[in-house]
Amino acid sequence: MAPPEPGPGQVLVRMEGSGVCASSLPLWEGREWFTYPQPPGAPGHEGWGRVAAIGEGVAGFSTGDRVAALTYRAHAEYDVADAGSVVKLPEALADTAVLGEPLGCATNIFQRAEIRAGQTVAIVGIGFLGALLTQLCKHAGARVIALSRRPFSLEFAKQAGADHTLLMDDHWKILEKVKALTDGKWCQRVIECTGLEWPLNLAGEMTAERGRLVIAGYHQDGMRQVNVQLWNWRGLDVINAHERDPQMYVDGMKRAVQWLTEGVMDPRPLYTHTLPLDRLGEALELTRTRPDGFMKALVTT
Repeated sequence: MAPPEPGPGQVLVRMEGSGVCASSLPLWEGREWFTYPQPPGAPGHEGWGRVAAIGEGVAGFSTGDRVAALTYRAHAEYDVADAGSVVKLPEALADTAVLGEPLGCATNIFQRAEIRAGQTVAIVGIGFLGALLTQLCKHAGARVIALSRRPFSLEFAKQAGADHTLLMDDHWKILEKVKALTDGKWCQRVIECTGLEWPLNLAGEMTAERGRLVIAGYHQDGMRQVNVQLWNWRGLDVINAHERDPQMYVDGMKRAVQWLTEGVMDPRPLYTHTLPLDRLGEALELTRTRPDGFMKALVTT
């Protein structure tokens, strides 16, 4: 296809690459509620690249600027973005893949969690997001307990600064360990990053009275049964830390770029698999099967 033309208020981005997101898996698996074929480049939404052309009325960008962009067709060589959804990248990040949307998502979740120094924070599920949140919580001065079903991902959690790591294998054993680590007081903050029912309920049981349970996982496959009696009795704040306002995403992306520049978070060790764009199918399959050693796949042009 010919590259798209930017309209008024838009920029054309020559993509350098895009992250591959687990939220794309239902589309990849062929769920019947989607329309096929999707537009070229869909459902890529974690792209970065350089401005290739500028539409009428756009100020603040020049051809050649390196940017992260909130678009939804980023699995392509070119994509068009509204200028308000594009974040310019500083020279300090010139050689860094900057996945604006998921990095911004991590900063937004962290903001909603209201982490404070001295708190004990449990992070349930150590994938790309959980590892980033571990870094951010440690930088804020919290004590972090990281939990994962994958032993190797706990090593990533340790590298990110986790104080304690627990294998998610047995519900009651985990609770006994967390109870012992917190002297029976449980955790002031618990961030659930799996999108699954059992870890969500486990997260609730680990949250202290008047603590905050933050739901960061994407629960896309239907209803959940949760222990509202427990949540009610302990007086928990339950936060669904997802944003739907595009401006909130862009604000998070800008914050992420700042924090990357300052060294507050470093996602580079988590980019474990990089494939060319024409092997996107393999990257999605890696994201689905999550073999040992896998944290995050990138596809590059």
